Amino acid sequence: MFTCIIIEDEPLARNLMEAYVKKVPQLTLVKSFSSPLAALDFLRENSVDIMFSDIQMPEITGITLLKILQKKPLVILTTAYSEYALEGYELEVFDYLLKPISLERFLKAVEKATIRLTASQPVVQEKIVQEITVSSEGSQAFIFVKDGTKLVKIRLNEILYIEGLKDYVSIHTKDKKVVTLQTMKSLETQLPDNQFIRIHNSFIIAFDAIDAIDKEKVQIGKNFLPISDTYRKAFKEFIEKKQVS
Repeated sequence: MFTCIIIEDEPLARNLMEAYVKKVPQLTLVKSFSSPLAALDFLRENSVDIMFSDIQMPEITGITLLKILQKKPLVILTTAYSEYALEGYELEVFDYLLKPISLERFLKAVEKATIRLTASQPVVQEKIVQEITVSSEGSQAFIFVKDGTKLVKIRLNEILYIEGLKDYVSIHTKDKKVVTLQTMKSLETQLPDNQFIRIHNSFIIAFDAIDAIDKEKVQIGKNFLPISDTYRKAFKEFIEKKQVS
């Protein structure tokens, strides 16, 4: 759930923006302002995630408001004048909605904004822990990873392989795929090295999931994952050790 305010001196435009916000479950409207000065006083004492602000307003403009604010929320400007786009870009405005604003365009801006805000939130450090069970198999290892706003529990024996996607990793299991904001390096340190092996900058695989090994590829189900030169020797030693054991 993300908080927002609306700054708009025109009642009809302000009512429209309020109606649009109400259509988005993940947005909570904290307050609407007809005066940018009133909004400025509010923001000096309070913080919100998103600020929807008109540009042409009495007292001061939305651009001036941004220049005054020391700590800015994520800003989405709303205006009928496209010539402000360059100045808004220089002030690190996130998006620019040209009036009349359609619901579709509004929703696209909000979707991008919530993705940005979610990605910028502190990542919970996922640690391997042991789940105490009463089965004859003893304890079962698992990890928790953050997927959006929730923590998802993933059993290690269900992981097939992990794919790196810049600042994200995609964890492929037997029945789902979970994308989480984390680096491959940090996740690799959490996985038991007797069960998982890195074969490429972009891939970590589970030994038990391997179906076949070629000189340059590992087959896991219908997927063929590359073995890079950097990890080839360590992977070969890993497989040889597994064969002996």
